[in-house]
Amino acid sequence: MTGFEFAALLLAWGLAGGSPGPATLTIAGTAMGQGRRAGVLTGAGVWAGSALWGLAAMAGMGALMLANAWIAEGLRYVGAGYLLFLAAKSLRSALTPGKSLSLRDAGATGHFRRGFLVHLTNPKAILAWGAVYAVVVPPGAPLVTLLGTFAALSTVSAVIFLGYGVLFSGRGVVRVYNAARRWFELAFAALFGAAAIKILTARLA
Repeated sequence: MTGFEFAALLLAWGLAGGSPGPATLTIAGTAMGQGRRAGVLTGAGVWAGSALWGLAAMAGMGALMLANAWIAEGLRYVGAGYLLFLAAKSLRSALTPGKSLSLRDAGATGHFRRGFLVHLTNPKAILAWGAVYAVVVPPGAPLVTLLGTFAALSTVSAVIFLGYGVLFSGRGVVRVYNAARRWFELAFAALFGAAAIKILTARLA
């Protein structure tokens, strides 16, 4: 892979990681509702889930999932179920006066775990990593190439996910969120629900 091709890969990876989806939605909602620390911790959890899938894909898990559709299907239903759970919490929060119930008192571990589970239960995450190692990285590439690719893409993911935690915890953004909390929670409920439906109806291969 030439330097230009590798730069294009990093750009495409960054655009895909930063596009609206369950992970970025979770980080943004947490950052606006609970502040910068919570947002960054959630972003760290999402990044950890992405890194785990990257290591799994490097070890051949992506190919295994493609060869055994039941694995991806099982993960699909688990992921959709978790997103529906988040949608229900956001909806309940929107209908309840006071502080957001969907993000209240999660604690450091809770925020990290929430982000981790959102990404870990997304079957398309490992398939994206699997595509990198199956299509982009040459067959029989040395371990240093595999690890270098993982490190570069994982770094891009970390910048995006942690950056979202910082960006959406800005004072102006938080002020807007607090002024229209219920509407944001309703939007989160709708978007989490839509993401669950998309996972259930999308073709994974």
